Amino acid sequence: MSPSLLGWITAILLIIFLSEPVESTCDSNRLRQGCRIQEGSCLCGTGCDTDYRYSNKRECESALRGRSQDPCSSRPCNRGSCLQILNSPNGYNCLCSGTNYFGDRCEQRCPRRSSLRAGERLPIQCIVV
Repeated sequence: MSPSLLGWITAILLIIFLSEPVESTCDSNRLRQGCRIQEGSCLCGTGCDTDYRYSNKRECESALRGRSQDPCSSRPCNRGSCLQILNSPNGYNCLCSGTNYFGDRCEQRCPRRSSLRAGERLPIQCIVV
């Protein structure tokens, strides 16, 4: 197998792994259909019960109007997208992928590979394929 073909296969597998939906990591007995607030709007689908905290779009939109239940309304993610997560201590997680930042609130600039010390790894949010 040529090195360039191996590189392409590795890149495709990495993309598939990184783009795998969160709901696939949820036990089947915890899957539900529902809605969640993401980036200021309601996103409905099937996923883990902790991610899809609203039973339907009407309930989600009601929470959006109230905004008191939306931990993302304060825009806690400096550069990333905010996603409400029921079992997260803050009620949200920041999605930093593709921003060149990482950390709980996407507040740390991704290091250059050349600046990493021996044995130090690049944060997963900083890997670009």
